[in-house]
Order: sequence, then structure tokens, then C-alpha cells
Amino acid sequence: MDSILDLLSDEHTWEEFLSYRLMKGRFNWYEFDRADTYVAQQQYLPVASRLQRGEPLSVPTRHLVNKMGSGRKRVVYSFPDDEQTVLKVMAYLLYRYDAQLTPNCYSFRRGLTAHDAIRQLLQATGQQPMWAFKLDIHDYFNSIDIGLLLPILSSVLSDDARLYAFFEQMLTDGRSLTDGHVVNEQRGIMAGTPTSPFLANVYLSEVDRHFAQCGAIYARYSDDIILFAPTRQQLDGYRATLEQFLRKYHLEANPDKVRIYSPDEAFDFLGFKCHADSIDIADATLRKMKDKIRRKAHALQRWRSRNGVEGEKAMKALISQFNKKFFESDDSSTLSWARWFFPVINRVEGLKQIDHYMQQNLRFVATGRHNKANYRISYAQLKQLGYRSLVAEFFRQDRCSSQGGAA
Repeated sequence: MDSILDLLSDEHTWEEFLSYRLMKGRFNWYEFDRADTYVAQQQYLPVASRLQRGEPLSVPTRHLVNKMGSGRKRVVYSFPDDEQTVLKVMAYLLYRYDAQLTPNCYSFRRGLTAHDAIRQLLQATGQQPMWAFKLDIHDYFNSIDIGLLLPILSSVLSDDARLYAFFEQMLTDGRSLTDGHVVNEQRGIMAGTPTSPFLANVYLSEVDRHFAQCGAIYARYSDDIILFAPTRQQLDGYRATLEQFLRKYHLEANPDKVRIYSPDEAFDFLGFKCHADSIDIADATLRKMKDKIRRKAHALQRWRSRNGVEGEKAMKALISQFNKKFFESDDSSTLSWARWFFPVINRVEGLKQIDHYMQQNLRFVATGRHNKANYRISYAQLKQLGYRSLVAEFFRQDRCSSQGGAA
């Protein structure tokens, strides 16, 4: 079997990668055209050749970015664009090891998605009342202990010693470029880099395997884990085992995201709120989106007031920002709200809340007030400015899917 490092210089590999991403909707046409030119001109060869000779990557740059839906920051890393692009293809090729992971790990898999996790959990828990325990691992990617990861990775990559040597070199070099200075730090597997999702799946594969073998209803999506049991006593036993594993792997749960659900409660997982056969958007997800809308609306209203900008222009700006977030996504490598939630939810109460809140804040942007007089700005006017209702788009997409299936 060819080493993945050798495949990085194969034009057929790159053409297959582009086709896959296009079919998955991960490119717009401008991005695809640019990537197609990159491949046609074989601009990947210098980096691929360096890696094949065993040369290291550049020192990655450390960034602080806003954590989605909150004012908090998170640390991510990136390599120069040409190296980052080659790492994306490497991550694509790493799916050859997907069969070594267990089916209860749903993150960044082929043939398994977060949507499968929700559906399978509801199916598994629908036969009897269940207790649930959920946790989120704090700063998971950057906290991974490389000394513990490498033996696990060596076993997974036992048929590709050169690829393992590449990862060993990359992961044990603790340097990063921070504010223009090279520093040494604990980087873990470097959140933000294309190969980090694969490494995150590998690191806790023993945990996934343990709960699969003992027959527990369990799901992990990267750093989010949920467990179910018919009794509180059994759930507490599962919880103790899981926490023991976290200590073994030098990880900590985020205390704000540890939760026990009783059998009569809806449980939250991956942004969804689930109970019996009902699937809606989780309350915490709604709060984060409302906070984001409110912050953007207040910033635009202040800008409008200071600069004497017409309210209509400010409303258009807010609409444009959230149309991208809801329906298009600013980043083609991530899913928009519509692509994440619409295929799974079967309730629209959450969408109605966001629609109502968005319309309130659009009117606030134009007037600087929250009062009944704002409703002089009609819904029809909002639509003329480009506003798209989440509820209307959900039913339109659902209707299109039904007609497609009927055809």
C-alpha cells in the first residue's frame, strides 16, 4: 500500500479530493475554480516533495478567535496556505483508517454524521425511560497529551511508518508563532489544522471501544460525550468509568457543560434538544444565537447613529450577515445553520424564536428603540431588503426534499 505521503503528489488524488468536496457542497464555484487552477498547475508539488523527503512543516501561527455565540476566545493554529492545503488532502486520505474507529464516534467520519448520532440515540432510548449524562471536554484539541497520543497513533498507522514519522515530528515540535515571536508551548494537536479532527478521534478511541463493548448507549462527537442508562445507579457507574478515562488521558470536563438528565427531561446533544420523537434546537444554542444577533444589532445601530446612515442600509447589513450564517456559511468548510439543523429537526419552535428575535432587532437597528411603533416597518419591507425567515426556508426545503423523493 502506498504511503499517504506519496499520494500527496499524485494528480489523481487531488482531482478526487476536489470532486469529493464539490459533491459535498464544501466549495462554491469561485473556490472550486481557484482550487482547480491550483491542481492543474500542480502548485502542491513543492510542499508534497518536502514532506516526502522528511522535511518539517513551517512553524504554525497561533490565533485567538471568537468562540461562536459567546464573547470568549479560543486558540487555533494555522500553517501557511500552501501547507494548510496539502494537509487538507492528507486529512481526506486519512479516511483509509476510518474502519479502526468504533461506530459510536460520529465526528468527522464518512458514512456517520451528527445527524446519525441524534437519530440512533433516539431510536436506542425510545424503548424505555433513560437517565443521561453529558459532558464537554475543556479545550480538547489543544489539551491532548502528545506523549500519550503517539503510541496510539503508531498502532493505527502501523502500515505507514513514514506517515507516523511525519506526525511525530509535527506534534513534538512545540513551537508556534505568536504576535510575531516564536514561542514554545503545549499545542496538543493544534485546533484549526486540517489533521486535528482525525487525531482527536484516535486519541479517545479506547474510550469509545470500551463503551461499545459493554453495550452502553453512548455517543461521542469530538469533545462532546453523552451516555444513557435505565437506572441512576448504572448511569453513575458509567460516569465514574468515563471520568476515570479522562484522568488517564489528562483531560478535564468543562464544569459548565456537565449535565445529568432524568428520564422525563429532554436531553441536549450537538445543539439539538431531544425528547421521545421530538427534535428541536437546544435552548443553549438559541441563547447563543440571540446573543450574537443582539450584539451585531447594537453595533450596527451605534454605527448608524454616529454616521447618519439610513436605517434601511443598516438593516440590509444585518440581514446580509445572518443570511450567510443561516443559509450560506462564511466558511465553506463548515456547515451553515440550515445544513446542520434542517435535515434533523422535526419541530420549528426554535426557528420561530430566532425569526421573531431577528425581526425585532432589524427594526431596532432602524429606529434605535424597542417599541410597538417599530411595527410600522412591515414584514413585507423586511423581505424586500433580503430577509429570509428560517421557518419559511425550513418548510420550503422540506417540501423540495419530499418532491425530490417522490420523483
